[in-house]
Amino acid sequence: MKKYVKEFFDKDYGFRQSYGRVCKYINRYKFRIIIGLICGLLNAAALVPFYQILQPAVATAGGQKVELTQEVTPTKEVDSIEKKKKNKYEKELSKAAKLPSWYPKIEAAAAKVGIQFTDEKGHMQGAMLLLVLGVIPLIAVLRLLLGYLNTYYLTWAATHAVADLRREMLEHTQKQSLQFFSRVDMGQIMGRISADPQQLQTIMTTILSELALAPFMILVSVGFIIKFAIDNEMTNALFLLLVGAPVFLVPILVLGRKMRKWSKRTLERSTMIDSRVHETLTGIRTIKAYHTEDFEDTSFKSVFRYQLKSMMRALRVGLMVGPTVETVGLILVGVFIVWCFIFKIPLSNVVPMVAPLLIIYKPIKEFSKLQVHLQNSLAALSRIFSLLDLEPEIKESPDAIKKSTFDEKILFDNVSFKYQTAARDAVSQTTFEIKKGSFVAVVGGTGSGKTTLSGLLARFYDPQKGRVLIDGVDIKDIAIADLRNLVGAVMQETVLFNDTIEFNISYGVQDVTKEKIVSAAKLANAHDFIMSQGEGYSRLCGEKGFALSGGERQRIAIARAILKNPPILILDEATSALDTITERLVQDALTNLMKNRTVFAIAHRLSTIRNADLILVMDHGEIIERGTHDELYAKNGAYRKLCDMQLNKDET
Repeated sequence: MKKYVKEFFDKDYGFRQSYGRVCKYINRYKFRIIIGLICGLLNAAALVPFYQILQPAVATAGGQKVELTQEVTPTKEVDSIEKKKKNKYEKELSKAAKLPSWYPKIEAAAAKVGIQFTDEKGHMQGAMLLLVLGVIPLIAVLRLLLGYLNTYYLTWAATHAVADLRREMLEHTQKQSLQFFSRVDMGQIMGRISADPQQLQTIMTTILSELALAPFMILVSVGFIIKFAIDNEMTNALFLLLVGAPVFLVPILVLGRKMRKWSKRTLERSTMIDSRVHETLTGIRTIKAYHTEDFEDTSFKSVFRYQLKSMMRALRVGLMVGPTVETVGLILVGVFIVWCFIFKIPLSNVVPMVAPLLIIYKPIKEFSKLQVHLQNSLAALSRIFSLLDLEPEIKESPDAIKKSTFDEKILFDNVSFKYQTAARDAVSQTTFEIKKGSFVAVVGGTGSGKTTLSGLLARFYDPQKGRVLIDGVDIKDIAIADLRNLVGAVMQETVLFNDTIEFNISYGVQDVTKEKIVSAAKLANAHDFIMSQGEGYSRLCGEKGFALSGGERQRIAIARAILKNPPILILDEATSALDTITERLVQDALTNLMKNRTVFAIAHRLSTIRNADLILVMDHGEIIERGTHDELYAKNGAYRKLCDMQLNKDET
C-alpha cells in the first residue's frame, strides 16, 4: 500500500501562530461577528431574571414568605405591606426568599390597577403565579430568537471566511511554477484545497458559536451562584467551584494532545484517498486496457482501512472527553447535594444553586469539547498555511515593464537550468537568437532539453544562470500578463476543459464574437468536424477533451491560438501523435497559424521543419549543431543520423 509522504513544503505551526492568522480572514466580517457575539451575550444575560424569580417561586410554593431586595426604594403601597410583614414575621426574616430588584416596579404598577401579587403575609397569590408563568415563556422565546441570530451571523461569517481561504489557496497554487507541480502529488493538493478548509469551516463555526454563547452562559450562571451563596451565607459551597474547575480541565488538556496527533493523521490519510481517486480517474484508460479494476479496488480498500484506523482512534479519544466531563460534573453535584443535606440547607436555597448548574451543563460539556475542535483545526491549519507560505518561484518584478509588442528578436544568453530533483542541468550554457518573423526549430532525443527551452521562453521556469531577452528586455522584468499575451503555445498533449467547443476555442480571450470563433475554427480546419455533430459549437468536449479524437483536440487548440493571435508561437511536437491523414489536416492548420508569426518549434517529425530558418540539435542540454536543414544534413552529423533513422522507420 502506498504510504503518505509529506510534501516538501510542509511545516508544523503553533497554536498562537495558526489562530493568529485565522483572525485575518474572519476580521473581514467583524461587523456580523460582533452582532453574533452581542446576541450570545444577551442570550446568556436573559437567564438572570429566570434565576432571580426561581427562588421566590420555590419559596412561596412551600409556604415561605418573600422579601423585597434592600437595594430598591419601595413605593408607598409596597412600603405599607413590608411594615406589616416585618412586624409579624420579624423572626423569619433571615429565612425569607428575596425577590429580584425589578419586581417592586412591576408590583407597584400592578397595584395601581388593583392587582396584588402577595398577600399581607408575603405569600404568593394567583397574580404572581401568572407573572412567573409569563416571565419564563417570554425568556424562552427571547433566548430562542437571540440563539438563532447568534448562530446565523457567526455561521455566515465563518462560511464566507473559509470561502475566502479556499479561494486564496487555489490562487496561490496556480501561481506556483511548473517545477512545483512536477514535485507534488496533485490528488493530495486537490484534497488539501477542498477538504481541509471544509473541515475548518465546521470547526470555525462550532468554535465561534461556542465562544460566543457558552462562556457567557457559564459566566452568568457561575456569577449568580457566587452572589447567591454570599447573600445566603453559603460561601462554603463555593469551595466546590474552586475544586471543580481544575478537575474539568484535566481531561480536556490530556486528551486534547492525543486528538491533535490523530486528527493530523486522519487529514493526511484523507488526502491519500483524494490522490488515489485522482490517479484512478485520470488513468482509467490504462486501468481498463490492463484489466486492473480488481487490483485498484483492493488498493482502495487498503487506503480506506488505513484512514479509518486513524479516524476511529481520533473518534475514541474525542468521545472520551464528554463522558469524562459529565462524570466529574455529576460527582460534584452529588457532593453539593450531600453537603446541603448535612447542613440542612432549605430547598429554596438548594434549587437556585443547582438550577444554574443544570442549565450550564450543556454549555460546559460543549465548551469542554472545544479543545478537541481546536486541535482538529490546528492540524488542518498547519497543512493550509504550509501551502500558503510557499513562495512562488516565478514572481513578477515590482517594477515590471509593460510590453505589448514584439519588435526585433529573442535572445537566449548563456542560459542554464536544472530541475530541483535532477542530478544535472536540463539546459546548459545555451546561447542562440530568434529573429522576428523567423521559424526556429529544435530537435533531439528524449531528455535532451527541447521542452525545457520552450518552458524558459514562456517563463514557466526561470534560468539559474543567464537570461532570456525579448527585444533586449529580460523576460523577468516584463509584466507576466504582457508576456503571456506575447507568447502562445500549442502543445503535444492538448488538454481541453470539460465545457463546450466554443468555450475552449475562446478560452483566455475576452469579449470575442461568435464570428471570430468560427473564423478561427475554419483556419484550424476544425469547422467541418464541429458542424458534423448536431450540437455544433455547443458540443461538450468531455473531461480533458476525451470526447474528441487526438486530431480534433489539436485543431481546437490551434483555433484557440489563432484567436489569441500571439506574435510569438511555441509548437511542442504538435503533430507527433497523429496518423498521416490527420497530420496533414493539422499541419495545414499549423501553416495558417504560423503565418506572420515568430515560431519556436519542438520537432519530432523532422519532415515538418525542413523549411525552418534555423534548426538547433540538442543532446544532454547542450546545442551540438545548428543551421538549416540542408547545412546540417550535409555535415553528416547528429542531425543526419536523426533524419536517416526516421526515414528508415517510416519506410518500415
